[in-house]
Amino acid sequence: MNKTLHKLYIGLFFLVGITSVIILTINSYAYYSLPLTERVFSSIHSQYKPSGIIGHGLGILGTLMMIVGVAVYMIRKRTRKLFQFGYLKNWLEFHIFLCTLGPIFILFHTAFKFGGIVAVSFWSMVAVVASGVIGRFIYIQIPRSIQGQELDLKEIHKMDEELSVRLSNEFKLSASLIDSFEHHFMIQKYTELTFSKSFSVMITDYFALRKLIPQLKKSLRESGITNAHSLKEIIKLFKAKIALTRKIGMLRTMQRLFNYWHIVHLPFAVAMFVIMVIHVAVTIVFGYKWIF
Repeated sequence: MNKTLHKLYIGLFFLVGITSVIILTINSYAYYSLPLTERVFSSIHSQYKPSGIIGHGLGILGTLMMIVGVAVYMIRKRTRKLFQFGYLKNWLEFHIFLCTLGPIFILFHTAFKFGGIVAVSFWSMVAVVASGVIGRFIYIQIPRSIQGQELDLKEIHKMDEELSVRLSNEFKLSASLIDSFEHHFMIQKYTELTFSKSFSVMITDYFALRKLIPQLKKSLRESGITNAHSLKEIIKLFKAKIALTRKIGMLRTMQRLFNYWHIVHLPFAVAMFVIMVIHVAVTIVFGYKWIF
């Protein structure tokens, strides 16, 4: 999947997700904004209550989206025969889309009213989504191949060397110029960081880089590089080197955090799905039906 197609792929997810939420909010705000005791008198109560045509449908759709989102990603990740069907990161993005929009639909299905054992499932779902956001942040900090396989330290250092070679050979930059810029982002700066400290360091780096870019452009122009395309490409390579340096320094920390994340994420996911199955079974036993 090339960059343009990938942008369209991600853009479609955003478009579908945001449009769905906006339409639901506009059409249902008059109902959900009512006190619980007054909703039964609303003209659209039969549609938006949890067992209503829309409310029930949202619950079914949200549940199916989460089941499909988890299943297709896990199958693609663990089945070697399917490795040729798209990059793992694209399947992860599909998983994130379904497992983000699905819980939103389920939230509307509950009519924003939680109680009993279903509340445990709902808050487990909230924990799964929240931990998923954290997991995604940790995941992208670990360098991977284009197929999504984790790279070892030797391979990462090789990538960093290739970037340095491009800067020195293709653009004729001196080693002193490269070193003077990289001095602000040494590997030692990122080793042994906690999760919160890693996040704050990345924010600090963002603003530090914004200040250093004009200085780098000035140095490049003074060295005779004035072509706009070349300047843009050099800045891009320097940013890639900085990101890679940070990932090398944070690698052990992020690998350890990712292992801990699995321990936290999985129990919430299991609890959510187990109670969800119980909820669906009880609903069927008591005769609640949608349009079937």
